[in-house]
Amino acid sequence: MIKWAERLVNLRRMNTLRNQIFAGFTLTMILVLTFAGAFIYGEVSVLLRQSAEKHTEQTAIQANGRLAELLRQIDSLTTQIVTDAYVQGLLLKEAQGMASNFNERQSLLRIANNYMVYSSGISSLELYTIDNRRLFPLDDRMANRISGDAIEAADEKRGRIAWIGLDPRAPNSVLAIRRIHLIDQSYLPGGYLVIHVNRDYFDMNDPDKEDSPSERREFMLLSDQNGNPIVSDIDAEAAQSVLAQTGSTVMIGQERMLAVRQHSDLTGWKLVLLMPVEAATEGISVLRTAIYISIGIAALAFLLLTLLLSTMITRPILRLMRSMRGARFGGLKQLPASRSRFRTLELSELNNTYNQMVSHMNELIQVVYEKEITQSRTELKALQAQINPHFLFNTLEAFYWSLEEKGESELARTIVAMSGLFRYVIGSATGSDEWVTVRDELDHAQRYLQIMKMRLGDRLHWHIDANEELLRVPIPKLIIQPLVENAILHGVESRLGPGSVTIRVFSARLHRATVAVLDDGPGMDAGTLAGLIRSIEDGTAPAPKKGAGVAMSNVQRRLRLYYPDSAEHSSGLRIESEPGSGTTVRFDITIPPERGEFS
Repeated sequence: MIKWAERLVNLRRMNTLRNQIFAGFTLTMILVLTFAGAFIYGEVSVLLRQSAEKHTEQTAIQANGRLAELLRQIDSLTTQIVTDAYVQGLLLKEAQGMASNFNERQSLLRIANNYMVYSSGISSLELYTIDNRRLFPLDDRMANRISGDAIEAADEKRGRIAWIGLDPRAPNSVLAIRRIHLIDQSYLPGGYLVIHVNRDYFDMNDPDKEDSPSERREFMLLSDQNGNPIVSDIDAEAAQSVLAQTGSTVMIGQERMLAVRQHSDLTGWKLVLLMPVEAATEGISVLRTAIYISIGIAALAFLLLTLLLSTMITRPILRLMRSMRGARFGGLKQLPASRSRFRTLELSELNNTYNQMVSHMNELIQVVYEKEITQSRTELKALQAQINPHFLFNTLEAFYWSLEEKGESELARTIVAMSGLFRYVIGSATGSDEWVTVRDELDHAQRYLQIMKMRLGDRLHWHIDANEELLRVPIPKLIIQPLVENAILHGVESRLGPGSVTIRVFSARLHRATVAVLDDGPGMDAGTLAGLIRSIEDGTAPAPKKGAGVAMSNVQRRLRLYYPDSAEHSSGLRIESEPGSGTTVRFDITIPPERGEFS
């Protein structure tokens, strides 16, 4: 009986918070580390393979882009050749039945050399008439005439370059053909241009990263539309085997390879990038060993730390709870400093943070009290300040009726415009009606133009072109007038004679409207325009002219705030200007879906 009582006492002594923390945390962490290690091993293995596939796919996309660029260079060069005035004139004579003499055909050599010097890939050029007679080179060998399949391919392209594939008579070159249209004969077919391109021209391996075959991790294969390899890092038999296989993995001998395929829309060629599966998943064995070691070290370290922390936490935490409970019943009072031998940095910091929080809350109570008094005084001043705008509007109203009585209609209209402008601006300054309609903004811009018309006279003309359906679209307040002011300041006033400002509001896309402000001023060169754009973006760079960039920087920030960038469009101002051609500033706004589509 005594033994059972002793066991019960020992059991109660063991059932402490420290022992519970120690046992529970240790078992939990061992299980967590075991499952986490297994999960991480599996996931990282998959991620390594996916990363290798994405890397290979990105490399394939880049290689396909380089291939497209090489093809565009050939296309651009051949376009210049087929539109050359001498080539056009020679083929026009042939089409009219006048055969070219030797000297005329010999001149084609100079033209061909002049164009071929711009491309290292073109090995030779051939020029044929529409009836398949070769004009260049100067020999008349029948074996070099165009095949019927090549002519048919060129005719299907209707003047665009047709890539035939490997040249059957020259295995080291790629054959392409282009039909030539006579510009002076309503673009009727006049002949054919045959291009022979070196196969090495399409080698897209980086020369700075050439590795030995044993060290190379990626292999490239480029084949034509008939499945014939054009450029390949592997032997011809292996290349044919790869082209015959499908799927994300292929076999080359006994080795499994990851295969990423890209298709060229310009030529119909296929680009295949290969990477050994072993290279993609290397490091998994090292990862497995690292996970085992990490689990063992983490379990041991956590065992010791749990034992230490459970001892250090249990005693101070009780004192902290009592102090906080006393603060709850006794008001916001700071905790006394801890004197425990087991005091830890975290608990001391917790005590200090709580004391700081109490002090800060007391300060906030005082600040709130003072703000209440300040707000009451501010509201009183705001009510007093409302007298001034009403006095200004009443004064302008008196001026208007006085001018009407004296027959000064033009000045009276200017006073009305000024009064409306002041009401609009003062309403914006007080924070009311942050959003208005496009009609309101255009009316405000027109009032501003009427006032500027009084100062500039016949030097200023303006035109507002807006779709009636778009006048109801909401727009931030005071967003158009700064652009109009900038157009007058740097456009109309910079001209020697009369100038004009045009405001256009139109919609070319669904749920999107464009506001454009155009002037016919002197415009800006590229350097000045770049400086203006920088000053608008950062708001700190010096403006190219007086006053420029300040109001427009404000407009830019507001547009970026109200219309953030998205995948379909970029927000903010877009400026277009050339010397002598004026300046156009435009931005896009959102049309609410319920308003429908406008055009």
